[in-house]
Amino acid sequence: MCHIPVFCWITATVLEDVLETREGEQLPKTLTEMYIHFLVVQAKVKKVKYDGGAETDPHWSQESRMMIESLGKLAFDQLQKGNLIFYESDLTECGIDIRAASVYSGVFTQIFKEERGLYQDKVFCFIHLSVQEFLAALHVHLTFINSGLNLLEDQQKTSKKSKLSNKPKLQSLHHSSVNKALQSSNGHLDLFLRFLLGLSLQTNQTLLQGLLTQTGSSSQTNQETVQYIKEKLSENLSAEKSINLLHCLNELNDRSLVEEIQQSLRSGSLSTDELSPAQWSALVFILLSSEEDLDEFDLKKYSASEEALLRLLPVVKASNKALLSLCDLSERSCEALSSGLSSQSSNLRELDLSNINLKDSGVKLLSEGLKSPHCTLETLSLSGCLITEEGCTSLASALSSNPSHLRELDLSYNHPGDSGMKLLSAGLKDPGWRLDTLRVQPAGVQWLRPGLRKYSCQLTIDTNTVNTKLKLSDNNRKVTRVKEVQSYPDHPNRFDVRQLLCRNGLTGRCYWEVEWRGNVCISVSYRRIRRKGDSNDCWFGFNDQSWSLWCYDNAPQSVWHNNRTTSISSSSSSSVSNRVAVYVDCPAGTLSFYRVSSDTLIHLHTFNTTFTETLYPGIWFRFPGASVSLC
Repeated sequence: MCHIPVFCWITATVLEDVLETREGEQLPKTLTEMYIHFLVVQAKVKKVKYDGGAETDPHWSQESRMMIESLGKLAFDQLQKGNLIFYESDLTECGIDIRAASVYSGVFTQIFKEERGLYQDKVFCFIHLSVQEFLAALHVHLTFINSGLNLLEDQQKTSKKSKLSNKPKLQSLHHSSVNKALQSSNGHLDLFLRFLLGLSLQTNQTLLQGLLTQTGSSSQTNQETVQYIKEKLSENLSAEKSINLLHCLNELNDRSLVEEIQQSLRSGSLSTDELSPAQWSALVFILLSSEEDLDEFDLKKYSASEEALLRLLPVVKASNKALLSLCDLSERSCEALSSGLSSQSSNLRELDLSNINLKDSGVKLLSEGLKSPHCTLETLSLSGCLITEEGCTSLASALSSNPSHLRELDLSYNHPGDSGMKLLSAGLKDPGWRLDTLRVQPAGVQWLRPGLRKYSCQLTIDTNTVNTKLKLSDNNRKVTRVKEVQSYPDHPNRFDVRQLLCRNGLTGRCYWEVEWRGNVCISVSYRRIRRKGDSNDCWFGFNDQSWSLWCYDNAPQSVWHNNRTTSISSSSSSSVSNRVAVYVDCPAGTLSFYRVSSDTLIHLHTFNTTFTETLYPGIWFRFPGASVSLC
């Protein structure tokens, strides 16, 4: 909407009033707030300019209230019919005196204008469709609050409901408005819905004191509406419908809005491939205007793709810390990030690009941004990025040009060579450089292998932990749950529940793959997890000592930690193998699960935490016949 001249004018009008007359007041954060402020400004203009009142007088008189109610009815009736231009007969139906139409046009010039039609008939319209939609929503809200009448429902249904309950609930109005908007084929009620829901907030109703004689909102009602919208978001909606519902959550000041966007993108209900540039812009606006703290931005919570990064770059620049590790990025991303780093508007102080195949060419592009005097980055992780002496030379050159900000540089798991190490070590000692932490170990040519498989470790099952209904085969490389009890010796480390641990204590970075059949949990756990009994303290993923990926017959379904679950999206196509990969970076506190498809890793979920003890791989088996093979 920022490209529409009328909306820009409305915004400027509101900002001028707020900044001049309401010292210390917060600026409007939502569309509903903006249009409420605009309506109040016009009421004040009428009071002072046409009624001879003072600035300090109440701006809502009986006459102005009746005018807004009439204009609201006209706006709603014509919106229902899809009309943007009205005739004198339409005004008469809404109780607007035809002879006074010019007065309405003159007094509320900013809201309602009069034009001459082709045959010199008087025709009328609002200055913009959004103003009509706002007044229509205000009319529906006022009607419901004052009389309990839901204008969006069939009156027979409304009558039956009112007999069943003494007082109609605002929740029912919200539900019917959401349903009406979703049923609209052309989206003509999308903005109307956002306004209607926004009007239910107590803060917005306070702004309309004098026009609203009574309120009808509660935090419980709004929370129920939020939950209803989230249920609708989980359905198979178009991208346009989904994004409008996200806008609605924004109008309701829903604190979980950002998480909802993340879930929509991760689950595939909002496909990054199908979103138009305008829809991406809408998502960026919602994220930037939300109450969510932008201190840390993790791209994997949205989508680990390059397309997502390029579209969400304004959010990255507004963040203090950007976590882009393990994402599918290329030189194109490096160019975009370089441009962002050199921007005066960038707030970025920490950037994690570890385990991305940037190579020397990508680092060279990134260095162009690092050398800019506008770049104030303090921490940069390029660990495991296939960097050699050439890339280190580019970094050293960039830091020589702009030495005053970067304090920490991680180049571990690369191959900087003697000359690369020498250049950067010299900078570390240079008093003109702010750099005080440089990590280059481990280093060597063996780390120039693309992907995570360079961190592969060979797992060994700890036979003393294997439950007695788990059968070992293939030289202890395969485990199958069976009905028959196996003859294993008693041992205090053996689980009573159908699971096991491996002997391998995980340190540094570790990667492994397994193939599964049936229902299993692929897990990591602290060694002290309880072995005896079947309480939550024993089961992988149901306590604070373990993390699990729950795999069903044909696809991973969810991740678990501390008895809390997060659903994940994964292809169940026959072309995708029943193989998953696990990657752990113990010092960094990251645990990632992947679906393996040929040589491609499909990201499923990443846990970010702090590991306080040594981790051990583990597996849990749900039903007889379930099996896991170590690859």
